[in-house]
Amino acid sequence: MAEDLELWDIICNGPYIPMKKFEETGPLVPKGRREYNNIDKKAVEKNYRAKKILMCGIGPDKNNRVSTCDTAKEIWEALQIAHKGTTQVKQSQINILTTEYQLFRMKYDESTQDMNTRFTSIINELHSLGDVIPRNKLVRKILSVLPGSWESKVNVITQAKNLQTLTMDELISNLKTYEMKRKKDSERRETNDLYPKNKNTSYLYPKPSQ
Repeated sequence: MAEDLELWDIICNGPYIPMKKFEETGPLVPKGRREYNNIDKKAVEKNYRAKKILMCGIGPDKNNRVSTCDTAKEIWEALQIAHKGTTQVKQSQINILTTEYQLFRMKYDESTQDMNTRFTSIINELHSLGDVIPRNKLVRKILSVLPGSWESKVNVITQAKNLQTLTMDELISNLKTYEMKRKKDSERRETNDLYPKNKNTSYLYPKPSQ
């Protein structure tokens, strides 16, 4: 559409075919190429431009699948079938991803970023198959899969934020900030345990040699 708004119409609806009347009262029939006027040529050219864009956007493994297609519409339909499959296959994919979504949990010792990457992958695949989950449900899902050690943070977010308007980016950013603070606090405690603040700590260190 950025290249030419009409190209997307050609991909969806098929190419423009210049027509003429077969005699004055006869039916419309396709023009011969030599009969094209300048307007016809420009319109027909758009199909080839659309084909070129699609062909340049796919890898060599998909090229063989669409090499025999005559129109941009045929290429697009072939790619849709290749990626989405039949209705039955598509529904099976949705069922599998839905189960993954329902069973999704934050793994032990997993970072917030890694968890979000796994979660986003499932959501994006569902979205590509036409199963769009509302934003507020995604936010509540993330809050529900955090481990028990995050309970205090979950309570704070639930009480302080409007979960109907809270975006995923805002939530993940908030969780990352809390995660960084937890890590620093843990490192500080480990340091204090290793070097306790006690005046009588000379026993922790060897005496200097005489």
